[in-house]
Amino acid sequence: MKTKTIVTASPIEQDTQTPSQHTRKGSVRPTRPYWAWTIATFFGAGALKPGPGTWGSVGALLTWWFVAHHLPPNMLITGALFYCALATAVGIPAATLTARACHRDDPSHVVIDEVAGQMLTLVAAPLTWKAQLTGFVLFRAFDILKPPPIRLLERLRPAGVGIMVDDLGAGFFGLIVLQLLLHFGIVR
Repeated sequence: MKTKTIVTASPIEQDTQTPSQHTRKGSVRPTRPYWAWTIATFFGAGALKPGPGTWGSVGALLTWWFVAHHLPPNMLITGALFYCALATAVGIPAATLTARACHRDDPSHVVIDEVAGQMLTLVAAPLTWKAQLTGFVLFRAFDILKPPPIRLLERLRPAGVGIMVDDLGAGFFGLIVLQLLLHFGIVR
């Protein structure tokens, strides 16, 4: 008689499982829709290690670089605002569903919030590598350090709103500092 060994994923492994791997006990259905996992992880960037949030910001930076080079110059600010607004609007329900599925308030693999925050920092930045890199570094610094009142923003509920708003706060701080650096000619 053979015995079955049941292998379950550790909480860290469950954190990055794809929708097909993340199922209810006794069911083959995923605990959240595939679209939610895809958006929340920004097409899988949130599953990359180390630092999934950094990978989400890199994904935002690279996709913006590509999109921006296909926009007329007078549409760059509008395009960046639209990108940020779209990531926020779609990201809130996606982050909510994904966070609830893994029973965590702000799972590390949910990085759509980093995408929205990174885009807010880059809204009025020129497409020079120095300005883009400075915006990236500023956003990551504010997102990691979470100076007041950013840390308070992450406690907002429901889940997706709390997940998104603290990164938008970090993005706003990054936007202000980047614009000051550009204004005074420190970054070009």
